[in-house]
Amino acid sequence: MTVLAHDRYCDEIDHQISQLRELVTSAPDLSATVPTCPDWSLERLVRHVGGALRWVAVTVRTRAQERVPREQVPLGEGPEAEGDAAALDAWLAQTADMVVPALREAGPEAKVWSWTGMSTSGFWARRMTHEITVHRADAALTTRAPYEVAPDVAADALDEWLQLVDWVQRSGVREWGEELRRPGRSIHLHATDAGPALNAEWLIELGAEGASWRRGHEKATVALRGPLTSVLLAFYRRLPLDAPGLEVLGERELLERWLEQTTFG
Repeated sequence: MTVLAHDRYCDEIDHQISQLRELVTSAPDLSATVPTCPDWSLERLVRHVGGALRWVAVTVRTRAQERVPREQVPLGEGPEAEGDAAALDAWLAQTADMVVPALREAGPEAKVWSWTGMSTSGFWARRMTHEITVHRADAALTTRAPYEVAPDVAADALDEWLQLVDWVQRSGVREWGEELRRPGRSIHLHATDAGPALNAEWLIELGAEGASWRRGHEKATVALRGPLTSVLLAFYRRLPLDAPGLEVLGERELLERWLEQTTFG
């Protein structure tokens, strides 16, 4: 499956950090609970995202060939002051200045450690694009702010998630990989607001050997239809399946089971 250009990911990371900073500085309460990650406050969510980006910056800049210990990441846990939106905003700005240049300088093919078989800087550019894209949705839901994402990024986020599921099946690192063997069952995702050029439809087949997927419009056991952003957030379990604009046709239980099983947490 074709991925976006490396520079597109770098640009998007920079853009997403800017949007996250706006949410931080306008948030009425940094201690508010994130409804989609109820163990976290908004501030804890932001520190998690920024820390992950800083860790990737160090990993890529040093061309690390093994996992970088968190204690080697400068201010990896965030600013010392807690509850200070200005300090958190400045920390995020510095984070952007670390990770975006590191990824641009490395290009997509530099060999670096990752937790999958895709051990390149390009993997991390893509992974961090979608990490911050989805977590910014968490922040927007917490602050009740509007949320939008570019169609090409949203579609690629769905592609990447399905590719990670494929990696889980092949590697056996999660027990739930075995749960995806359901011969004769299938899931269809259909973005109703995307033009034909984007081909924002997916078919996931749960065969005897596990799940496989491809882009395209095909009949399935269950279908999830709606605007692309809503389909993305529902598939990442950020929106309920009965959220406005979404429609589930067919065997809803199969889709619910998929969403319950396919987690990397």
